[in-house]
Formats: sequence, structure tokens, C-alpha cells
Amino acid sequence: MPETPEQYTERILGHVQGKDPLRVQRETSKKLAALIRGLSRKQLTQKPAPGKWSIAEILANLADTEIVCAWRLRHILGNSGAPVQAYDQNVWADTFDYIHRDASESLEFFRVLRARNLALLKGLPKDLWENYGVHQERGRESVALIVRLYAGHDLNHLEQVERIVKGSRK
Repeated sequence: MPETPEQYTERILGHVQGKDPLRVQRETSKKLAALIRGLSRKQLTQKPAPGKWSIAEILANLADTEIVCAWRLRHILGNSGAPVQAYDQNVWADTFDYIHRDASESLEFFRVLRARNLALLKGLPKDLWENYGVHQERGRESVALIVRLYAGHDLNHLEQVERIVKGSRK
């Protein structure tokens, strides 16, 4: 049974509890680069189990999710209370052929977008951190909460990549 939006939020925020979400986001691309260094295309595209994403698919998801983050932040910062459209990451994975995306290119795309988003957040006045959007499935989400959610999303996928890497080097 798929998790509810509330369960998803709780699970993702659980990853970042007690951590600085901006620091997590600053470190993610470096950690991913270190994890995949030296892996073959076969290792990067090997699914750890049926229905689970490969490292290449995870990296493609992170890159596309960072596009979503960039848009949501800018949309909400310029229009507090704006509606926020949900999307199905599995539909994106199929539609945009994540399994055949080059892992290094996805990681580089993610790194550049993340750097721009972090630069935006660094210069953000304190009061704008309370601007919010109304997510179609999860309801009201402030910029501060969105930053925590994306950091938790990073940590969730970092753990997945670490497990896959360990399994591929056995």
C-alpha cells in the first residue's frame, strides 16, 4: 500500500531531524560524487530489486526534483499562498527514461541547480522563509519546511545509493 502524503512527510523529515538542512543540501552532490566514483555503467544502472530504482535513476530523480524545487521556491517567494502542483515521480522516471540517463550528467545538472538554489536561499530575508505554498496533496508548506523536506529527500536517496554501492561491490 502506498504511503499517504502525511506518512511521506513524516518519513522524509525524520531523515533530517537534528541536522542543518542547508548543510545537508550543500554536501549532497559531493557525497554522491564520492559514492559513484569508479562505478561502471552496469553498476550505475543495476536495479537493486524489482521495482526499485538504480543509482542512475536516483540521480536523474534528484536532478529533476531540483528543477521542481527551483520553481516552487521562486513561485512561493514571489506569491505567498500560491498553489503547488504535485507530480508522480514514477511517471517522470518512465516518461523521461531515467534508466538511460547518464548518471554523471544527472549529477552535474543537480549540482549546478542546487548551487543556484542555495545561493538564492543564502540571501533570503528572514521574513520570506515564512512564505508558503499550498501543496495539492500535503497542504501548507513554508519555504523553511520545503528546505527541510528537500534535505530529507537528499538523505533518503543518499542512503539508497550507499546501500546499492555496498551491494554492487560485493
